[in-house]
Amino acid sequence: MEVLKEKVEEEEEAEREEAAERGEKMMRPLETRREEPPMTQEMLRDLEKKLSEIEIIIPEQPLIVTKDSVDISKLPLSYRSNTLKEEHLLQVADNFARQYSHLCPDRVPLFLHPLNECQVPKFVSTTIRPTLMPYPELYNWDSCAQFVSDFLTMVPLPDPLQPVVQEEEKVPPKKYAIKPPRDLSSRFEQEQNMKKQQEIKGEKEKQRKEEEQRLLELEKAKIDPLHGLRVHAWVLVLSGKREVPESFFIDPLTARSYSTQDDHFLGIESLWNHKNYWVNMQDCWNGCKDLVFDLGDPVRWEYLLLGTDKAQLAVAEEEEDGMNDDEDMENLGKEDEDKSFDMPPSWVEQIEISPEAFETRCPNGKKVIQYKRAKLEKWAPYLNSDGLVCRLTTYEDLECTETLEIKEWYQHREDMLELKHINKNTGLNVDYFKPGHPQALRVHSYKSMQPEMDRVMEFYETARVDGLIKREETPKTMTEYYQGRSDFLSYRHVDFGDRVKKLALNSAESNPRPMVKITERFSRNPTKPADEDVAERVFLILEERIQLRYHCRDDHITASKREFLRRTEVDSKGNKIIMTPDMCISFEVEPMEHTKKLLYQYEAMMKLKNEEKLSRHQAWESELEVLEILKLREEEEAAHALTISIYDTKRNEKSKEYREAMERVMHEEHLRQVEAQLDYLAPFLAQLPPGEKLTRWQAARVKDECLSDFKQRLIDKANLIQARFEKETQELQKKQQWYQENQVTLTPEDEDWYLSYCSQAMFRIRILEQRLNRHKELAPLKYLALEEKLHKDPRLVDFLKVFV
Repeated sequence: MEVLKEKVEEEEEAEREEAAERGEKMMRPLETRREEPPMTQEMLRDLEKKLSEIEIIIPEQPLIVTKDSVDISKLPLSYRSNTLKEEHLLQVADNFARQYSHLCPDRVPLFLHPLNECQVPKFVSTTIRPTLMPYPELYNWDSCAQFVSDFLTMVPLPDPLQPVVQEEEKVPPKKYAIKPPRDLSSRFEQEQNMKKQQEIKGEKEKQRKEEEQRLLELEKAKIDPLHGLRVHAWVLVLSGKREVPESFFIDPLTARSYSTQDDHFLGIESLWNHKNYWVNMQDCWNGCKDLVFDLGDPVRWEYLLLGTDKAQLAVAEEEEDGMNDDEDMENLGKEDEDKSFDMPPSWVEQIEISPEAFETRCPNGKKVIQYKRAKLEKWAPYLNSDGLVCRLTTYEDLECTETLEIKEWYQHREDMLELKHINKNTGLNVDYFKPGHPQALRVHSYKSMQPEMDRVMEFYETARVDGLIKREETPKTMTEYYQGRSDFLSYRHVDFGDRVKKLALNSAESNPRPMVKITERFSRNPTKPADEDVAERVFLILEERIQLRYHCRDDHITASKREFLRRTEVDSKGNKIIMTPDMCISFEVEPMEHTKKLLYQYEAMMKLKNEEKLSRHQAWESELEVLEILKLREEEEAAHALTISIYDTKRNEKSKEYREAMERVMHEEHLRQVEAQLDYLAPFLAQLPPGEKLTRWQAARVKDECLSDFKQRLIDKANLIQARFEKETQELQKKQQWYQENQVTLTPEDEDWYLSYCSQAMFRIRILEQRLNRHKELAPLKYLALEEKLHKDPRLVDFLKVFV
């Protein structure tokens, strides 16, 4: 606060000089009065008491979260109370705010310690959880309502120009040149037409400017009463670290970045991060354009806490001559260490967002943003049944009553629909599809879904066998564009005539439009000479003519042409018509002998007849494909089914049902295996013929076999224990006999081993004797228990009642 103190001292000195000047101008008789005594201790105490009674009024911050929406009892202790270090920090902040309010009474109180959800004051710096690179937040005088920018039109940048090296085509010099035809049009009429067009254009421009001026006046008439009084928190990213060239702001609500030179920023009150708090001491008369974001400069930024890790000056000062002594450096370090105060750790827990809440993106999954002459609506994925996630509506007037166009974005559509553009003025609808549509549809432009209307369909040519790129249709024509075909077809245009009226449900399929003319164009086939490679082929169906135009050679200015008069193969009397020279009219740049022969012309005409039939059939198939696409689009719009990932177990009902069915089958199989392991009748029932019902005699037999088998198992177990008992006893007797025979010659180690063996053998014999006695006691009881269980078994109970 040294800068503030110096400023106050200068103001007080200026006031004392003004008071002295006013005293000299006072009347001289006052000088005869007795001088006033100097300020006493009592007066100083009264002044101190009055200063201490000054209260800083901090405006209450509106609570974003209501009491009913947060359960305070479930919050951690750090939310409901302050530590001693936090209490100390709040006292320091109160002292700083008191001095700031006294020295700068015209400025707004600082935003230092708002109340949290539990109505506990918390210092703003402790609300930040530090990350790898914490950025200071800022508190500025920004008008939130006015800082709604217009929509940014995303203009794609052109790809970088690739160097193309081409060899210049060698063209032989031309000896002769064709004179262009004379222009017989009237220049006066052209000038008059140009003047009319300029007048119309000027009138439209004048009307446009008047409309813009009228709208501008309407906007100026609406004065915002809260301009410059709103406060908003932004994020400031300082330059210097992580290759950040210049400082910029980030809007935490939209995550958009803005330059510090933006005109919408009116000023900055304070900055803070998880380490310190800075107050802006610079004049913001020009917004944030002239601000210097050097937090190490105490003249421009007054800091709250003095620590060793505070920001340094951006411009290094010149080094003084000589080096400081070691004692001065140590004293300086101790002085800084005494004055430093570490910021308490953040009291806020780490934010955890569930996948469902993250996918919602906004409250209730919907967000509406109102712009000037536009409205933007956003929805969470899968919230709408048709997959709509975003809608942009533009209006013609400021009141947003007359709609100009609507753009709708979709996600997870099964028909791969991505964007729908609706123009209300022209009535044109444009649908955009992602790759994967059943008909390889990419763009569909139409005004009506009825067939034989104006429409344009664009396709993904790599997904189609015929290489179709685009199809344009009108009530009288249909044009198709191809690419990458083996026959080099690139263009087909079909002209239709008037349809003969017939009563049919679907006239386009059962009563197709008559074809009048078919025009086909082909790309250059490098394997053929240019004079034999057809460039354009026209079938005049009603006139029974076929026109051919070949590709032009590189060293020629004209191309060869040929026209066939197509006649029926037989006349009215049934006589076969013979090919005549007048049925083929040709113009050849370089005449060849074989093309003038009637046989060559006859074969060419027969081939063209077959190709005409094929072209007419392909055009008819294109009409049917249009009908199929329109029918499919109507079904897709009615169903608007959505695709669900197999990893989305909550929405994918089929995957969920399949998983539950598999778990149920595995559980049943596990129970069956456990039951088979514990089923004492399974080995005996398996001996019976499968699929047959159990009889009484078989039930009695199964019961007797089970009891006899169990009895034999008990006997075998008793015999096994008895055999082990007898074996251990014999082994012990042999060792005792060996000891009696060799007792004199045994060493102490041998005697110890003998005693240890006898002890272990007696222990095993005693255990086996106990097990044998226990088995003899429990064997009859187990036999009776099994017999009772067999009588109660549901598979034998009906048959064994007679034997009870």
